[in-house]
Amino acid sequence: MLLQLDNITKSYGKKIVLNQISYQFTPGLYGLLGANGTGKTTLLNLMSHFTFADSGNIYWNGQEQSEEFYRHIGFLPQHFRYYDQFTGIAFLNYIATLKGVDKKKAKQEIPRLLELVGLGDVGKKKISSYSGGMKQRLGIAQALINDPEILILDEPTVGLDPKERVKFRHILSQLSTNKIIILSTHIVSDVEAVAKEIIVLKNGKFIEHGNTAKLLKTIEGKVWEITTEPDLSQIPNIAIVNEKVISDSRVFRVVSDICPSDSAQLVVPTLEDFYIYHFRGE
Repeated sequence: MLLQLDNITKSYGKKIVLNQISYQFTPGLYGLLGANGTGKTTLLNLMSHFTFADSGNIYWNGQEQSEEFYRHIGFLPQHFRYYDQFTGIAFLNYIATLKGVDKKKAKQEIPRLLELVGLGDVGKKKISSYSGGMKQRLGIAQALINDPEILILDEPTVGLDPKERVKFRHILSQLSTNKIIILSTHIVSDVEAVAKEIIVLKNGKFIEHGNTAKLLKTIEGKVWEITTEPDLSQIPNIAIVNEKVISDSRVFRVVSDICPSDSAQLVVPTLEDFYIYHFRGE
């Protein structure tokens, strides 16, 4: 099972959104990190066959992407539309029909999928009664209805509370053993613990990729804590990650290529530090 991007380029007018991107995906969960507007959604739409590259190719198991490629893909877009008056079961039957899934197979699969995403007891209830997290989990179920080998998710946890995000990550972790899952997000905690690899998209290029430990090594010696507010105008390329109060003192966590003050102490980097480091000023 191999999904390959080969020198993919995509422009809108004079703006180059994706610039000669190449990558190989095998089964597992991949986190696609990037600031809003960096081209994440465009890339996912290209892989889902909803739009086309200006140049370059996408290969599935060595074969160029064809009109039948969509049969291998399950897709949950960022703004997925639900029919609130449908029940969960009726909605999944509707999606199964659109995807050409055999009725007998759909009848067997829908209860299994609802159980998988934790909605087995509410399948007969109207979607209008579902919480935001329940709707997103129903979104995963609809993406899986045709048993795809590739699952593509665009900002799936936006608006979910921490408990629902944990449920969501657990489901994806279970699925990633025998599927290629690509999850686009700017919420680093969504991918920090479960991603096989994290890919960083900036200025139309993949600027970094690897597991969490590998990425954090790239910013060792660049994350600091200081007890005085830094003068951002005097230190180039510095950014505040967060600020906290400890015993009436303000402690600033910052990313900087140079020591920001005499009192600064190096600290162990996190993936949030890594993200802020690469998207300072975005």
